Amino acid sequence: MTGKKEKFGILVVDDHPVMRDGLRAVIEQEPDMEVAGEAADGREAIEQFQRLLPDIMLIDLQMPDVDGLQAITTIRSEFPDATIIVLTTYPGDARVVRAFTLGATSYLLKTARRDEIIKAVRGALSGRHTVAPEVAQEIASHTGQEGLTEREVGVLKLVAKGRSNRDIADRLCVSEDTVKARMKSIMGKLGAEDRTHAVMIAIRRGFMESQA
Repeated sequence: MTGKKEKFGILVVDDHPVMRDGLRAVIEQEPDMEVAGEAADGREAIEQFQRLLPDIMLIDLQMPDVDGLQAITTIRSEFPDATIIVLTTYPGDARVVRAFTLGATSYLLKTARRDEIIKAVRGALSGRHTVAPEVAQEIASHTGQEGLTEREVGVLKLVAKGRSNRDIADRLCVSEDTVKARMKSIMGKLGAEDRTHAVMIAIRRGFMESQA
């Protein structure tokens, strides 16, 4: 007869040691949970997941080298049943949708209370999804709106670097008129007033990362 599992192992992934320490303190107050391991970036997260096979992974998205979305993609391709909770600062709707599409189970913000994190972990272990209220509101506010295409994001990334339409056209091997058409489409979809505003909106919503 197989006994009930004593503790669920959780892999904590964040590039800030203080955040990892805080999550460890929260998790280890629970009698049926323990921190199975820690990782400071996406590459280490993949290695640790493969080695430890934790019951659940708590992961940030924006990290150096390999980011959280890349790590989720790799882990889920190898372990389709992996249970992954995103715990991040960024509520942008495009980023959230991508995280769930790639296989995240839940999406929380770092402002979440201790009890909210534990409740989400227990829910994920039972197959339930949790979405932070602020995140759900962000998604709802853009429901029905058309997202940016990969080519449009490519143009906007070059705009964010201060490139002119002519320079962007040369780099992407397209005509300047094509770049202008894509910028018109981007600004229409985002409701942007100008190029700088479009970049700011795209970063906030998670279509692209800050260039800082």
